[in-house]
Amino acid sequence: MQGNFSYYNPTKLYFGKSSLENLNAELPKYGKNVQLIYGGGSIKKIGLYDDVIRILKDNGKTIVEDPGVMPNPTVDKLREGVKIARDNNVDFILAVGGGSVCDYAKAVSVSVHTTEDPWDKYYIRFEEPDCPIVPVGCVLTMAGTGSEMNGGAVITNHEAKLKIGHVFGPEVMPRFSVMDPEYTYSLPVRQMVAGIYDIFNHICEQYFSGEDDNVSDYLAEALMRSVIKSSRDAVKDPYNYEARSNIMWAATWALNTLIAKGKTTDWMVHMIGQAVGAYTDATHGMTLAAVSLPYYRYIMPWGVKKFKRFAIEVWDIDPTGKSAEEIASEGLEAMRGWMEEIGVSLNISELGATSDMIEGMADATIILDGGYKVLTRDEVINILKDSL
Repeated sequence: MQGNFSYYNPTKLYFGKSSLENLNAELPKYGKNVQLIYGGGSIKKIGLYDDVIRILKDNGKTIVEDPGVMPNPTVDKLREGVKIARDNNVDFILAVGGGSVCDYAKAVSVSVHTTEDPWDKYYIRFEEPDCPIVPVGCVLTMAGTGSEMNGGAVITNHEAKLKIGHVFGPEVMPRFSVMDPEYTYSLPVRQMVAGIYDIFNHICEQYFSGEDDNVSDYLAEALMRSVIKSSRDAVKDPYNYEARSNIMWAATWALNTLIAKGKTTDWMVHMIGQAVGAYTDATHGMTLAAVSLPYYRYIMPWGVKKFKRFAIEVWDIDPTGKSAEEIASEGLEAMRGWMEEIGVSLNISELGATSDMIEGMADATIILDGGYKVLTRDEVINILKDSL
């Protein structure tokens, strides 16, 4: 059954080869002072940095650089970025990089004009902005997070051992995003497959919840099948444009809020995975992969009908002569085989987690109630132990 909802996403997308030139149509809409946010040196190696600088200068912009955004942006980096924006009266933020760069840019955008500490306001109290927001645009170089078309901004506080995401409303979503799949070629294969699993799990988090007869779930199944097919092609040939473009497009639709409409959503894999990331600083997609199967195997009895459907519709499991539980289990086993095939992490030990971290990770896990089973702290501990 389709529930009541409203849907609005204001982000304009420019997709495909040479789409960067569309910056020329967008930049005149915003002020003169631009904060250029990026990560390490990869955008310079592929020539993207020079192209962006050229276009910014051609449009008469004053450029203030904010480099060095790490894969798990920290609250200290956020405060640094806010200071840069304030000191230079920034009118517009251009994020060039992967999901972490886009997330960080959005966190800066809502923090520049607030009079409060952004960590306390947005990540502890989960308040919404009540101040002017600096507009953000993105040039994407990695497919995975969907940050190019959503309001999500995940920040890590190493001192508090917390990694928390705030999903802001449409007013914080990027005004536009440039998506050229060829920019993703520069990623190492491990980063590519981490992004692929992030996409897949975004879909799972919205799929494994709610009722069965929902348009969102049919869309989710098609997206999952597309990701599985394209991931296999991309692992065989990372320069396969069709595969990489399909992965990039699926990533956007996996988390631009569309397939969550009309139903509840889960997100406990993300909550547990982010707690692991807070302790290990491991790649986000890999933390999700490492905790997914232990979590889904645990909650399957409460959602066996959907897990059965997942097995049949996504993994082509033959249901003949089998119980619902057997079909569901075969589906998760097929998922495990695919994860192994593309090379994602299947346990948190290889990400640097140790048994003495388990209780702290459980304390850092935010418990949500959108899934088939609301977990207790002890259940989170057991899932983390199974993930080792």
